[in-house]
Amino acid sequence: MYSLVQSARIKGSAGEPIPNPSKALQKLDVEFRRGELSLVAAGPGTGKSLLALNLALHGSMPVMYWSADSNAATQLSRATSILTGDDVKSVKKSLLEDKFAEYERVLGDKWWIRFSYEAMPTPADMEADLEIYYEVFGCHPHLCVVDNITNVDTGGSADAESFTFGLEGMCEYLNDMARETEAHVQALHHVTGEYSDGLKPIPLSGVKGKIGRVPSLVVTVHRDPEEPNMNRVLNASPVKNREGFADASGNTFAKLELDSQTLRLKDHADAMGIIF
Repeated sequence: MYSLVQSARIKGSAGEPIPNPSKALQKLDVEFRRGELSLVAAGPGTGKSLLALNLALHGSMPVMYWSADSNAATQLSRATSILTGDDVKSVKKSLLEDKFAEYERVLGDKWWIRFSYEAMPTPADMEADLEIYYEVFGCHPHLCVVDNITNVDTGGSADAESFTFGLEGMCEYLNDMARETEAHVQALHHVTGEYSDGLKPIPLSGVKGKIGRVPSLVVTVHRDPEEPNMNRVLNASPVKNREGFADASGNTFAKLELDSQTLRLKDHADAMGIIF
């Protein structure tokens, strides 16, 4: 056990925010802090993976990305497009036609990000990846992304109740991972059927399995059907935030603009949104 003074001395990097590409999220007190677990929840195809990938490629920090939900061709095309600004369709065409050499230097500059593409990694697989990362680079990642949490193999669930308890246990495991490695661990997750179309604000209660107890931060993502360019605007709502502002209804959000060609995210010109 530690005194308060000793706690200050042994805290390490815990609590330090990693580079955040969105000032709009920062205005809502959303920071992705090392040593903590966050959950990003949204309906299928809403853009939660793009949100995580843009975060992972921002700045120059060590990253471990478990991409169970997307294969190497998809993630490589997306990452290359985000980094270079080239159209993602052209990038993927170059990849499939083995004309990818022109991108190798740019990708090589991001040596610190490592991907695992196992479709159903086990916790043991993830621990092995972290050990290998530390062996290669001499440090733990500052950001770990689990895309997504339901793809992690926890041994199967016989019914809905055990499924929920399994997700709770996985959140506990990832929270321990964050504390042990001093990484920010970000897990991507689904929402309940009522919100799966992604066209209205998603409250904390809309997170599938209602597993918001453990994460320090829960952000839900939806699109606004009233927006002229609906598919180009992502609304990120902090529905739980131990470090600052939260609106459990999901009706307060930061507006992020998605460039559909380069897959880059930036703050929308009208950066904040509130639904009364």
